[in-house]
Amino acid sequence: MDELPEFARDALEALRQPLEEGRMVISRRAGTSVFPAEFTLVGAMNPCPCGYLGHPHKECSCPAAAVHRYRTRVSGPLLDRIDALVEIPPLSVAELEAAEPGEASAAIAKRVATARAFADERKARRTRWGRGGIEEENGLNGPATRLLRKALAGHHLGGRGYVRVVRLARTVADLEESFQVQEEHLSEALALRLDQRRVGMR
Repeated sequence: MDELPEFARDALEALRQPLEEGRMVISRRAGTSVFPAEFTLVGAMNPCPCGYLGHPHKECSCPAAAVHRYRTRVSGPLLDRIDALVEIPPLSVAELEAAEPGEASAAIAKRVATARAFADERKARRTRWGRGGIEEENGLNGPATRLLRKALAGHHLGGRGYVRVVRLARTVADLEESFQVQEEHLSEALALRLDQRRVGMR
């Protein structure tokens, strides 16, 4: 979804349930229907209406109130359901021309398939080991758990944010084929989750 804040507010808010539950429930007088709705949401937006807030060479022409209105079109509850936020800085033509070729899609697909196979093996082992809390289930080690506790206290992560940080860190660990979630895995997940506070989207 390009230009995410430009979509109608009710259309954006309708994404909350399928993002959370992987299904869509529609209730009418005649009854209620449930439809499968698992999907990956990729959205893009500018930092402000004119697009130049924070630009190193161009000045933003937006009043502060306009920037606030623009950003709050994407609600906090919807942002809470988005696992990762990546800020892409403006690049010059020279930087684009000097950039190294990116990783091939086939190589990325292979890494993802390997991570999924590893996750399946990990989950099978966890079934035999038994189940505990979400941190134990996902294999957070001591340093990762302490970092998570510090983040919960310092950044006021809610319940949903807490769960998504742990699951995102688990995914990072799976990509590295690590049975334990290490401190660096959790740190990466926190950077992706908490970045939205740094750029003022909350």
